[in-house]
Parts: sequence; C-alpha cells; structure tokens
Amino acid sequence: MTQKFTFAQREEGFDNHISQSIRGYNDLIGDVINLSQYFVENDTVVYDIGCSTGKMLRAMIGQNEKIAPRANYVGIEIEEDFFKFFDESAQSNLEFIRNDVRDVSFAVNTSLVTSIFTLQFMPRQDRQDVINQIYNCLIPGGAFIFAEKTIGNNPMIHEMRTFTYYDFKKLSFTYDDIMTKEKKLRSMLKSNSRQELIEMCEIAGFNPDSIDSFWQNFAFTGFIAIKN
Repeated sequence: MTQKFTFAQREEGFDNHISQSIRGYNDLIGDVINLSQYFVENDTVVYDIGCSTGKMLRAMIGQNEKIAPRANYVGIEIEEDFFKFFDESAQSNLEFIRNDVRDVSFAVNTSLVTSIFTLQFMPRQDRQDVINQIYNCLIPGGAFIFAEKTIGNNPMIHEMRTFTYYDFKKLSFTYDDIMTKEKKLRSMLKSNSRQELIEMCEIAGFNPDSIDSFWQNFAFTGFIAIKN
C-alpha cells in the first residue's frame, strides 16, 4: 500500500520545506501578515484555511494585538499530522479547528480569511462553494487573501516557468525527490488559471475592481479580494 503523501511528515519540517520549495515564500507570508492590519477589527473573527503549523496565524496575532486586541483567530486544518503543532493555551483568542473547511460554518462577523495554497488540493467542484461561503461571512470591507499555484495562459511561457522553477528546486532537493513529489501530487494538486480564480471570486460576489494580485513567483500567485 502506497504511503499517503503529506507535507507534515517532511524530515526538514513543514515550514523549512515549503520555504525551500517556493521561492519568496517567506516574503509572501510576511506580506499577508502585513496586509492583515488593514482588515482585522475588534469583535471580529479571522480564519486561516489550511493553517498547517499555525505559524502565520500566531504572527498575525502579534501584528494586530495592539490595534484590534478583541479580534479572535481560528485556524482550520484537516491534516492530522499537523495537530501536534497546535497549542491554544498561550493565546486566549486563538482556536484551532481540526476539520475539513467544507464542513465548517464561518462566523458572520468575519473580517479576514486567508488561504495559502489550500484551494488547489480541494476537489474542483467544491472550490466555488467555499469561496461563496467566505464572501457571505465577510463584513463590508473584509477581505479574502489567498495564494495558489496557477496554470499559465501561454504554453511556451508556462513551460519556461516550470523548468526554471525546477532549476530553483534543485538547489535544495535531489532530482529523485523532486520527481517523486511531483508524481505523488498528480492526483492531489489540480491548479486553476489566474483568470479562473478571479472569476470564482466574482461569481461569489466580489466586485471585479476589488480583486487583484499582490505577489507572484513562478506559477505561485497571491490574490486579495475585498468585500465592498
């Protein structure tokens, strides 16, 4: 029986692995944390979908504890191997939900939802429903900040981008490790194009003028959608 692939079981640790796998990943996370201060408000809820170790969520609390001390933070994670990283005792306004986001009911007073490379592992037919729920739970002025691996529009550029990305990964991983991971992810990771992701946000209700990208490296793109 083939062992299930999970990022949580990497020997170098999840946070180290993903920073070595995605160039500029730490910059992306830093940007998300900094952007959060524009949206987090007192007496509202902040969700991080696919929170993994909870590192970004904890940093977000530190970023906003002075400007919105009464905000509450919720991390949602389905992968059991990440549970050992969850410690809610240190921060009274932090909660972790060990569940599939498709089965979670969001609070109606949500000011911010983040999702970093999570939608791409969800069945395609369920992604729109999740984005719809996110839009509906957000307060006016609230935001959905997310990042995804995207499919390029131009085949030649997409191929150049892909192989340049492999050259970057070879700095930290062996060829066998890279290809083994790629093979295991075939049935798990199903990317959308940039336009498809924007259109799903528009269908959910976000105004087209309030959706934009704020970060990109190779095929990985960060988006922000603000509810008017």
